[in-house]
Amino acid sequence: MFDKKKIKKTTLSLFFFTVVMFGFGYALVPLYDVFCKLTGINGKTQRVVENVNQKQYSSDRWVKVRFDANINGDLPWTLKPKERNMQVQPGNFYEATYIVHNKYFEDVVGQAIPSVSPSVASLYFMKSECFCFVNQLLKAGETKEMLVRFEVDKDLPDGVDDITLSYTFFRTLPGDS
Repeated sequence: MFDKKKIKKTTLSLFFFTVVMFGFGYALVPLYDVFCKLTGINGKTQRVVENVNQKQYSSDRWVKVRFDANINGDLPWTLKPKERNMQVQPGNFYEATYIVHNKYFEDVVGQAIPSVSPSVASLYFMKSECFCFVNQLLKAGETKEMLVRFEVDKDLPDGVDDITLSYTFFRTLPGDS
């Protein structure tokens, strides 16, 4: 009634296809990171500055940095920057503060995902300290001020005079990192 050779061939084909698709899915994240690094798409910042005790860079150039805050729909928080805009000189470090509030009656853990636009600016925007580096636990009803310490690289291309730093918070499970 059933052809055992065809069943065996179909089973092996499906198994092989499953293994290949799993491998492809596993490779997508590193491939996407390489693609973002090469193109600057998605606003991923490329570098984290380790040495924050650098000399002040003197320049007559000023860049406007705008701060944006978003919350994913299922996270019961509010998030807003303390300052909406800041004038910065490339090559110098600055600090910006965001205020987050948990409106829920239970503790909630969230993770901030940063984005920099225009995308070319993401290559020249460096954070030495950021609340986005780790998950944030907010107790029920807690309000917290969170700091980001950043520098716009002095090699920022001419014509890029406005940069937007945007954070979107997503809910995470307490054990996620």
